[in-house]
Amino acid sequence: MLPARFLKLSLLRRLAAARAAEVPPPLKTRLFPVRGYQSRGYSTGGSSKYNRPMKQFGEENVSTSRPLIYYIVPSAILAFAGLATFVHYNDEKRMIPLAQQTSVPNRCNINRPAIGGPFKLYDTENNVVTESKLRGDWTLMYFGYTSSPDVGPAEVQKIADVVKLLESKNDIKIKPLFITIDPQRDSPAQLKAYLSEFDPRIVGLTGSVDAIRQIAQEYRIFFKKVGEVGQDYIVESSHNMYLLDPCLETVRCFGAEYKASDLAEAITTEVQKASNSATN
Repeated sequence: MLPARFLKLSLLRRLAAARAAEVPPPLKTRLFPVRGYQSRGYSTGGSSKYNRPMKQFGEENVSTSRPLIYYIVPSAILAFAGLATFVHYNDEKRMIPLAQQTSVPNRCNINRPAIGGPFKLYDTENNVVTESKLRGDWTLMYFGYTSSPDVGPAEVQKIADVVKLLESKNDIKIKPLFITIDPQRDSPAQLKAYLSEFDPRIVGLTGSVDAIRQIAQEYRIFFKKVGEVGQDYIVESSHNMYLLDPCLETVRCFGAEYKASDLAEAITTEVQKASNSATN
């Protein structure tokens, strides 16, 4: 038999081997790949500018900014073009021939309300009268008709009185003009007989219906037939008188409330004002 010492050593070895078999192997460290940080809520595509590195984003901003000269040069070019256009326009106005400038008084170039216009009518002698034949004289224009029962005759008488007052007191001559708004009944002969009862110097004009409508529209005259029964009717109209200067510009408009003396005084004031401006 083996000695007790050998048996004890053999037993200890078996116990050590058994313990060694029961101990698990040492744990190995597990390595995971490092993932880049990505903010939630943004697309993972590479096209978004928010996913780019901050350095790249800053470089792009620097590259897209332009110097101040890129904005100053176009503005200067536009300003120069506008100045050149303005100078060219003024040069064209100054290049009007002197003959054309001196043929029309300076006061005729003043902008005034667009009242009046071209016309072609006939006087009591069947002569053609256009707006060009009125140039050079002061004109007192009135629209009426020979069959007017009350206002018409009073206004024609006022025109005759004004003409006499201007000539006797202030030595001012104007051309009184009576334009009918009833051309269907006011023939040249009818106008001549009617106006001669007031003052033969009053020029009567008539024309076709279309021609009368045209000049009435140009001078803002309202008229229409009322109570028409055959050839018997009344014409309602605005009873305005227009004072035209030698350039055929409308200087004043007078209503029926003006008396002959007030009308003559107002006309004298306008004529003297125009004369003073022409001499200055």
